[in-house]
Amino acid sequence: MTNRAADDRILPETRWASVAIAIILLVAFALLFFWPDDTDRMFAWTIRPRMTPLLMGTGYLAGSYVFIRMIFETRWHRAGQGFLPVAAFSVFMVLATLLHWDRFNHGHITFSMWVVVYVATSLLMPVLYLRNRAADPGTPEADDVLVPRAVGWIFGAMGAIMAAVALFLFLLPQAAISVWPWQLTPLTSRVIAGWYTLPAGIGIIALFERRWSALRYLVQASVMWMLLLLVAIARAWGDFDQANPLTWVYIGSIVGTLAGMAALYVAMEARRRAPGATLRHEAAAH
Repeated sequence: MTNRAADDRILPETRWASVAIAIILLVAFALLFFWPDDTDRMFAWTIRPRMTPLLMGTGYLAGSYVFIRMIFETRWHRAGQGFLPVAAFSVFMVLATLLHWDRFNHGHITFSMWVVVYVATSLLMPVLYLRNRAADPGTPEADDVLVPRAVGWIFGAMGAIMAAVALFLFLLPQAAISVWPWQLTPLTSRVIAGWYTLPAGIGIIALFERRWSALRYLVQASVMWMLLLLVAIARAWGDFDQANPLTWVYIGSIVGTLAGMAALYVAMEARRRAPGATLRHEAAAH
């Protein structure tokens, strides 16, 4: 008899929430990526310079990818690992909104959507995660492979660094403004802090989650995000202070993350498809 309590199923409410979130993220991506200079007319708040809305837009598209995967998936653990990082991100967005309430375009429909979406996801994501997490047996799939522990530690270290950057941007916005590669305001500093909670959360999750099947979509989304960020940097190159060493550190971190994530993906897929590369053999080796 099938154990319904741990059959890795996706609950209907999780799937429907993913549909709604994916649509919202795709709309936000289109507004910010294709019209980054028109946020005063088309978005919840006026964002300057264009690199900030481009960063946000690329992140929305990468995030939508994971939720779209959830819509069509049959197993929770493959796409559910991003729910808690999204919850943390949403909390940062809510706090930034409350701290800078006067900076928003209150008469625009996108402002109402901004508030409703982030308050809802702050509360909903942890609930959906906990409810659906109970269906995850915690065991690898038949053709799964384990991510090496050394890679997990690298993920954890990078997650800690990203968390530190997020806290710096959020708690010390004036200090961040003085050193950041492009112009910030206290609001944009705190909003960008929220975006750093996403890789921070993924890094912490990957420190403990070794099933490649559970991390695969997150790695794919990360590669997508880094590629889009390079496009964004090219489009907004005039916004960067090229004399600032952090400009080159920032670009280097994007390129390095892209190379590392792409290499990890290729290596893990090769291991998964290799003849005889069963999980049992790998587990026995550890």
